[in-house]
Amino acid sequence: MSVDIAERDIDELRAEVPGRRWFHTIDLGDGLVTDGYDDTIAKTRHMQLPATLNGKTVLDIGAYEGAFSFEAKRRGAERVLATDSFVWEWPDDPSRQNFEMARRILGLDIEDQRVRVEDLTPDVVGGTFDVVLFLGVLYHALDPLGYLARMRSVTAEMAIIETVVDMLHVEVPAAAYYASDSLNGDASNCFGPNAGAMEGMLLDVGFSRVEAFEPWVVNRWYAANLVPPPVGLVARARRLGSTGLDWLSHHVSDRPTPPPFPRSGRMTFHAYV
Repeated sequence: MSVDIAERDIDELRAEVPGRRWFHTIDLGDGLVTDGYDDTIAKTRHMQLPATLNGKTVLDIGAYEGAFSFEAKRRGAERVLATDSFVWEWPDDPSRQNFEMARRILGLDIEDQRVRVEDLTPDVVGGTFDVVLFLGVLYHALDPLGYLARMRSVTAEMAIIETVVDMLHVEVPAAAYYASDSLNGDASNCFGPNAGAMEGMLLDVGFSRVEAFEPWVVNRWYAANLVPPPVGLVARARRLGSTGLDWLSHHVSDRPTPPPFPRSGRMTFHAYV
């Protein structure tokens, strides 16, 4: 825990909350709620967390500002360990300090550790955990199977995985690859598996059973942006002026008519040891 957060007065910390940049929306009590970009409070019901975690140990991988670590503690978890690396070490990102500030204001006994997913082992995090949260992490993995194997190695009972899903109309296990920053303009996004791929990967890394919940976000398009028209076509259209623009619109449609079923979205999975 940072000394500056630990030693500051709670009232002083609460006064600073509205002026900070937040990702998670966190209820800090007494009517104070962080103005998060992510509506975490509304989203929590879609994460399919157990109603009670009494006596359980919980590991939150990719905790960010800690909203789900705090929720696990509120639901009775005996021990909660929040881990992150990517955003906690990102230059000028306030997420680590925001986590410490929220933890201090809430007065919750939650441990924290800087650790990359690639480095997760029972030895590194002090054993296995009854419940492992892996929320909003997998689609950032260059090696999704490796990430899931690391997660499985620290899971004693069950893991809760929430992720972007894609290729939902494909009947066999498949995944979309997000080249460059084609998903949400964020180059850290890599793969969107479909439900079959998720179930197959989770079983392959050692879970015995997987429960898939209905998508809580659905999109009739693929999650990735469509590839723009080839440069040669654009150049030709420009040479032809207004006639060329009309020609381009007939040769490269904006988007075809969407199918009546979802192609992408977000889903939650429970994987059991």
